Amino acid sequence: MTNLFSLRQKILLAIITLNLISTWLHYTDNALFLSRYPGPEWFTSVGVISVVIVMTPVGLLGYWLYTKGMFWLAYLSLGLYSITSISSPGHYLFPMLAPMSLKMHCLIWLDGVTGLLLIGFLLWSGVVLKEWRSTSNCHLNL
Repeated sequence: MTNLFSLRQKILLAIITLNLISTWLHYTDNALFLSRYPGPEWFTSVGVISVVIVMTPVGLLGYWLYTKGMFWLAYLSLGLYSITSISSPGHYLFPMLAPMSLKMHCLIWLDGVTGLLLIGFLLWSGVVLKEWRSTSNCHLNL
């Protein structure tokens, strides 16, 4: 049972790592080329970078909570963190003032897909496996 939990931790770590990379790439590009990304007028480069700086520790905290078997708090933290990724395709809800480059489209969709992977993991853990019911996984050595 512990080996399976360890495997799931590694899977989640891989997903979080991909998420962090894609989010930092997209948000950094967004901040540098803000005028070329469609979005609300009140978006600023500082605001975009601030979001990723604030949300990164939330995702890392979610992973740490998961490894400690604190599933509901982990699900909450990771669910909140996933918003940074799954919201990226929201750019397409705003009119494009200038055509976006292939790089911009790829970064938006990479971020969106990695966010869906994270949500998929949360659903797999919480709904399919129901890990939150298991007490053998809890490692509450804080």
